[in-house]
Amino acid sequence: MAALKTRYPGVVFAGIGGPRMRAEGLESWWDSEELAVMGLVEVLSHLPRLLRLRKSLKARIAELAPDMLIGIDSPDFNLGLEKHVRRTGTTTVHYVSPTIWAWRQGRVRKIAEAADQVLCLFPFEPDFYRVHGVSAQYTGHPLADEISEQGDALAARQALGLDAQYRYVALLPGSRRGEAERLSPHLIGAAQLLAKKYPDMRFIAPMAGKTVRQLFEAALGRHGSVDCQLFDGRTREVLAAAELVLCASGTVTLEAMLINRPMVVVYRFNHLSYAIGRGLRLFKSRYFSLPNILANAELVPELVQYQVNAQRIFTEAAAWLEDPQRVASTRDKFSALHARLRKDAANSAAACVQALLEKP
Repeated sequence: MAALKTRYPGVVFAGIGGPRMRAEGLESWWDSEELAVMGLVEVLSHLPRLLRLRKSLKARIAELAPDMLIGIDSPDFNLGLEKHVRRTGTTTVHYVSPTIWAWRQGRVRKIAEAADQVLCLFPFEPDFYRVHGVSAQYTGHPLADEISEQGDALAARQALGLDAQYRYVALLPGSRRGEAERLSPHLIGAAQLLAKKYPDMRFIAPMAGKTVRQLFEAALGRHGSVDCQLFDGRTREVLAAAELVLCASGTVTLEAMLINRPMVVVYRFNHLSYAIGRGLRLFKSRYFSLPNILANAELVPELVQYQVNAQRIFTEAAAWLEDPQRVASTRDKFSALHARLRKDAANSAAACVQALLEKP
């Protein structure tokens, strides 16, 4: 949005967004939290509300008659909306590419009908789209521009008020209620085992909102004493302060990679969602964490579903802590991946939008 304003000073933005988009001048019709639903089964319970919202949004867009609709993520919500709007003659862009290379690859047909162009965060994605006749451009990842490599651990610990005599492991149970419920007990259990093996180990955990904090605190209460300091937000500082990260799969794995911290990545789906996904063979990628996907190799250990337990997480964590050569080698590989993703993403994406808007 900021980069587009330098190209079109009079541009008007309207739609669905959060506080940062509103700060850039978005006329916010609904908050982006309305779309923060993940999983197959979980979406079903919210479906009537989401369908009502999309119907209202279609009416608002028709009234506004914009020059372009940019659907940001939320593909299950946005692609149908983009398809409808594109039929009215409005140019449509989808930013960012859904993970169709990982699961539900059949969605590429829907994307072809919905978007005039897809803007991709990762360099391998446009080739996948070209095979299916979809226009796609790699624009770089915004986080690679924002995050400085080799986060200063000492400065981060000072900023967080941490005691420099201890070693720190970061625990990140996810940003959604379901993730936090399923993962917190196992992460805390692993922390207990690590604390027994390493008496100088302490734990720090950034909380992605009030609900996640309540769930994590409840799990701490149920699973005995763990010296774990919680922070409201401040994820990047916590990652930089830690020598090891134990985290849910998601964008935080990319942040940890860009800050150059080794990690153990865990994920547990809703049992029914996982069974459906496995049964229908919807999962296509060998890996589910972004560092491994980007490298097409197992740079970091991944534990999924029934592999996720305190003992297994502890074992993988201790393997990192006992092998500094492995840590150093992995950090070199993270640095190379960081360089590939750094492409001045905001201006790169804005240039693609400008080219579409000014296309004869």
